[in-house]
This record gives sequence, structure tokens and C-alpha cells, in this order.
Amino acid sequence: MSNVTRRDLVIEISDRRGRKHAEVEELIEDFIELVAAKLGEGRDISLRGFGTLEVRIAKAKIGRNPKYPGSDVQIPERCMVRFKPSRELKNKVTSLPVEVVKANKGVVTQDG
Repeated sequence: MSNVTRRDLVIEISDRRGRKHAEVEELIEDFIELVAAKLGEGRDISLRGFGTLEVRIAKAKIGRNPKYPGSDVQIPERCMVRFKPSRELKNKVTSLPVEVVKANKGVVTQDG
């Protein structure tokens, strides 16, 4: 099994709604551009039943350069996006049987 791609979503939505693929592709592209623009303005986005995309500030910290492990590197505070799933989405995912996820990810178990 593989990841679900944008193309897969376009085809499925197109089939469900009876719309042309190009029309659905354009709507998805507009949605992504709008979400990116709003997050780029520092605004959070709440999608009821799905979750919230939050712009957060990661604190400054001291890191290590893997090339030179003895030297410390100051990492400045920065903005980042965090996804916080809704209760409905969390419940849907946590109620999934582990075997289903393993099968979708191609994980081989000792039993099979």
C-alpha cells in the first residue's frame, strides 16, 4: 500500500460529486493556497470535525552541530505550524485496529 496522494483525492471527490477532475483539482489547489496564505499571516485555521492548524512559536534553544559535536549552536526562536486533531478525528484514528495500519504501511508481522 502507499500514501494517498492529491491525485487520489481528486479522483475520489470527483467520482463522489460528479465533477470534472480539473474542477476538483482547482478547488483543492485554491484551498491549499488559501490555507498557506492565512498561516503565512500568522493566523490559525479551525476546521470543525477535522482539527486546527496553529501557528506557534518554538523557543530558542542550544543545539549540536552533528559535523562538530563539541560545538554548541544557538537556534533562534521561530514560527512553526502545529496540527491539533479534533476529538472526532482522534477517536476515529485511535479506534482503528493496529493490524489495519500495519497492512497499509506494509509492515510484516511474525504471524503473517
